[in-house]
Parts: sequence; structure tokens; C-alpha cells
Amino acid sequence: MPKFIWEAKTKNGASQKGVMEASNEAMVESQLKKYGFVGINVKSEKTGGFSLLGKGGGGKVSSKDLVVFTRQFATMIDSGLPLVQCLDILAGQQENKTFKAALYNIKESVEGGSTFADALAKHPKIFDQLFVNLIAAGEVGGILDTILNRLAAYIEKSMKLKKQVKGAMVYPATIISIAVVVIGVILVFVIPTFAKMFADFGGTLPTPTLIVIGISNFLQRYILVIIGACYGIKVLIGKYYATPVGRKAMDRMFLKMPVIGVLIRKVAVAKFTRTLGTMISSGVPIMDGLEIVAKTAGNKIVEDAIYKVRQAISEGKTMAEPLGESGVFPPMVVQMISVGEATGAMDAMLNKIADFYDDEVDDAVGNLTAMMEPLLMVFLGTTVGGLVVAMYLPIFKLAGAVG
Repeated sequence: MPKFIWEAKTKNGASQKGVMEASNEAMVESQLKKYGFVGINVKSEKTGGFSLLGKGGGGKVSSKDLVVFTRQFATMIDSGLPLVQCLDILAGQQENKTFKAALYNIKESVEGGSTFADALAKHPKIFDQLFVNLIAAGEVGGILDTILNRLAAYIEKSMKLKKQVKGAMVYPATIISIAVVVIGVILVFVIPTFAKMFADFGGTLPTPTLIVIGISNFLQRYILVIIGACYGIKVLIGKYYATPVGRKAMDRMFLKMPVIGVLIRKVAVAKFTRTLGTMISSGVPIMDGLEIVAKTAGNKIVEDAIYKVRQAISEGKTMAEPLGESGVFPPMVVQMISVGEATGAMDAMLNKIADFYDDEVDDAVGNLTAMMEPLLMVFLGTTVGGLVVAMYLPIFKLAGAVG
């Protein structure tokens, strides 16, 4: 039987160390808890490295990996296989090494007496609060297979939503990045050649050509300063956004932007209704569900609005009233939630809103892409074409003079 080195504290705060023989780290932890120890750390005597217990697993586990795992797990549980056996099979066939290690650790924790939800909670980088709380509700209600299928469907729809938003941003970002690089190369390397040729010719250059040559000279002289300034501005914006005041101000600005703001608002509504609807239909208390939804909102203004809703419900009010006062959620959403509260079909109503806004996000992404394509073409044509014309004006002037 393998040996494990452990470190822990007594209830009085005194540190203790020792070595224990056990089948796995979870058994050591469970035994030490029985003795009244707290703050337990366990490491294998053989490797000398601390176990994954409570460390979150580290590494990257994709949403696709999580969906496949959840779907397969639901099928196996529905077929009557024991929980530990399911974990053992799924861990054995997992190609992602980080996920494999986490699943084996979860299996050991369950074997050591932990609930499945508690074992998942030790890996927050893989299984978020939503996942853990839904699994806990499924364990209590005896509907773990149903909950797993709902989780898989939820993660798939969240992936689709995220993919749509990323798709809307990737195209313009790529075009603008290429344009900046091309224009920079022209100004720094091509224009100086023309400037030297024009200087050899002598004479007065047209104003557009002088402006372009001036910009080129400025870039050549201060290119490193400009790059450093851009990086510095990026860092400062990041630090400002990391502060509560900065994040609130910038998130409010994002919501008020002409086209992007509409898309962000629709994504926020879709995410809020989908997440809360999934949690309520799975038996998670609405107060717990709202707290989790608020933490995963992704926008401080939306987060504050959800917390106000939670506060209002704790005071005996309805959900619809504070949602309407927030100014974040459209009137249609508020009215549908009000109907859901009145009829007692809140989860069904929230899922209907989520389905509707998934389609709205799809339309918003399509409109954004369709609108930006001609704007980007005009920007590229004007910028690059302007540079070319400015450089050829002296040549046309010279040709006219010779003629």
C-alpha cells in the first residue's frame, strides 16, 4: 500500500506532520478529518509532489471536452452503472491529461466518502459553480442523469453563443490588423524610397505628398516610442478595468455603444435567462441561482442589476419589477418574466426567452458583419488608395512638365 506524507493543523492551530499508508490521497484526507485535523495537505511519498486535492487541477480543459464527458456520463448513469465505475471508465478513455488526472482524483474522493458535487468543487478551473450546484441538486433529487443531460445542452448552447460573438469580432479585427501592418510597411519602407527619388528631382511637391512624407518621417523616427505608448495605454486600460469603478464605467460604455452595445445586451439577456432557467428547472433555489448567474454575467452593470433582483426577492418583491428598473433588460423580457412568475412556469418562460434571444444574437452578428464589410472596404480603399495617389502626384506633375 502506498505511503503519503501529510501536513495539517489541529483545532488549536498547532501544525502536525506525518506519514500514513492508504490506497489514495482522499482516504488520507478523510481519516485525518475524523481525527479533527484541518488545513490538510497530502503528497505522495514516492513523488514528493502535492496531490490535486483542492488545487483545481490546473491546465486547460475545453468546453468540448466537458460536453463530451457530460453526455457520456449521463448515458452511463441512465444505463444503471455505478458512479465510481463511470468515473473510472471516463477517466481511462480521456486523452486530455489534466482532465484525466482530475477525474481520477474525483473518483478517489467519491470512494473516500465525499459526495460527487463536493468532489467536483475541488476542481473549480474545470467545473464552475453552475455545474457543481446542478450536480448537487441532481444528487439530492435522484435525477443525476437528467441534470447531466441539461448541463450538456446548456454548455453546447453557451459554446454556440460564444462562437457567434467571437465570429463577429474575428473578421474586422483580422482585416484591421492586416491593414495596419500593410500601411505601416508602406510608410516605413516604401515611402522613403519615393521621398529620396523626389528629392533628387527637386522642385515643389504637392501638399498630399508632403503630408505622407511627413507622416513617414515621423513614424521612422518615433516608431518604437509609438509601439511603447500603445502598449502602455493597453496596460493602463487593463489596470483601470480591473478596478471596480473602472470596470463599471467601461461596461456601461460598452452597453451604450451603437451596434456593439446592442449585441452585448442581447448576449447578456440570452446568458442570464438560459442559465437561470436551467438552474430553476433543475431544482436549485432561485436565490442561489441568481447569485451564480450574477457572478458569471460578464458585465458589471448586468451583474449589479441581477444582485438588485436578488435583493428585491429577499424582501418579498417580484423579479420583474427590479429587472424593469435596471434599464438593462428589454420590456418584452420583463413582461414575459412577469407572466412566468404569475403562472408559476418561470423555468419554461426563461428558456423560451433564451431560445428567442439566441436567434436575436445570430441576427445581430449577421447584421454587424454585413455592416462592417463595406465600412472596412471603404477604409482600406481610402487609406491605401490615398497613399498611392499621394506618391504618384509628383510623377504625374513631372510627366506633364516634360510633355
